[in-house]
Amino acid sequence: MKPLARYASLNNYVELAHSLGLNPASLARSAGLDPASLSLQDRWVPAAAIAELLERSAAEAVRDDLGLALAERRRFSNLGPLSLVIREEPDVRSALKVLMRHEHMYNEALRIRLNEHGGVATLRLTLDLGQPGTFRQSVELAVGVLHRLLQGFLGPAWQPVTVSFAHPAPRSMRTHLRLFGPVVEFEQDFDGITLYAKDLDAPNTMSDPLLRPYTQQLLDSMHATREATTLNRVRELIELLLPTGRCSIEQVARSLGVDRRTVHRRLAEEGHTFSSLLDSVRAELAGHMVGNRRYSLTEVSDLLGFSSPSSFSRWFRKRFGCTPSRWRAGESSSDQHRVRHIESI
Repeated sequence: MKPLARYASLNNYVELAHSLGLNPASLARSAGLDPASLSLQDRWVPAAAIAELLERSAAEAVRDDLGLALAERRRFSNLGPLSLVIREEPDVRSALKVLMRHEHMYNEALRIRLNEHGGVATLRLTLDLGQPGTFRQSVELAVGVLHRLLQGFLGPAWQPVTVSFAHPAPRSMRTHLRLFGPVVEFEQDFDGITLYAKDLDAPNTMSDPLLRPYTQQLLDSMHATREATTLNRVRELIELLLPTGRCSIEQVARSLGVDRRTVHRRLAEEGHTFSSLLDSVRAELAGHMVGNRRYSLTEVSDLLGFSSPSSFSRWFRKRFGCTPSRWRAGESSSDQHRVRHIESI
């Protein structure tokens, strides 16, 4: 299946796009993403769609340093709960090992590998998006974020030996020189950062030894709750595709990089069917949207992927025992209680 990434990969993208005179909502749609979900940092979407958005944005803004400009705005906390674990590791080497061991928790397409020889350490980054293409902006974003992470541990004055990119130099080096200094090189045989091995042994001044046992417990709990199952992936894609009117088993299969029979088989192995999962997600969303007067019932019908308001009304009555309009009018508190009960099943 195609790898996924968290929407947190696009943190501050909207603000950056506006500052460059771009329309982030339109660009997100063109890349197959839901603009309304950009604020949902923990939602998972195909990593290739995020990469496509960055490439389209860079082309429209005529900025071949857009990925790096986004890295400048990145915070340590954008790694999500994993950032709490990393910041309590005793030294840089240990923090990097945690980051590499659990990279699938924030971006399934990213691979970071550490090699050491002769007092020099090399961090090599690769992106496997499940499809061919040149993804300059995603590569520079990933390298830029890693560089900022190292500076967070080693201090703002720290510089690596070299910062390497396999692609050609940009038209303007201004952003690269500001972030990396004069050590940045292009048309190299890998993407990544080279530093002195002794830097890896530098103590982490942010770490509190008394907190480390608790962060390890947090990490264990995150593994228990976030598994890259077919069920999780399909559910995320249904939520993403429903408002577009393209939520079919064929479209979900294409997004995952497999055929429809594979999706059916893997869901069956987990005790589910596509139809039952689609119905469950619709019920969950309907329970919230029908009760929100911001949306007309016709809009709710469209957003949930029904062919007509009458089809939506029949489905809602069968699923919840009352019509959407009756539920919204609040004619019976027991109706609303029944909706909440069914929604939780």
